[in-house]
Amino acid sequence: MGNQMTEMLKGTLEGIVLAVLAGRPAYGYEITAQLRDQGFSDLVEGTVYALLVRVEQKGLVDVEKVPSEKGPPRKVYTLNAQGREQLEEFWGTWSFLSERIDQLRTQDTEGDN
Repeated sequence: MGNQMTEMLKGTLEGIVLAVLAGRPAYGYEITAQLRDQGFSDLVEGTVYALLVRVEQKGLVDVEKVPSEKGPPRKVYTLNAQGREQLEEFWGTWSFLSERIDQLRTQDTEGDN
């Protein structure tokens, strides 16, 4: 990913991870793998784990330790009511920003004619 993509991702990754968890509970590696499958190929696992610690501290997720076949128990994250509210706010902000950016792009394209 280029520097611009990395910077934009920093500001939206929390909402993206909450959106993943809105689909179903998951543990850190599952979230990272799903995002990589969706094109976030340069996403570092440590970044996701650090973000999961923050959303847990904010009270946006519930955490359950689940036994693992290999190694220590896994922390499975489930989006809770407060997390769903945060996700709704994220989608509202995202819609607002994307509409304005699309307007700017359209104005720029029209200006080229």
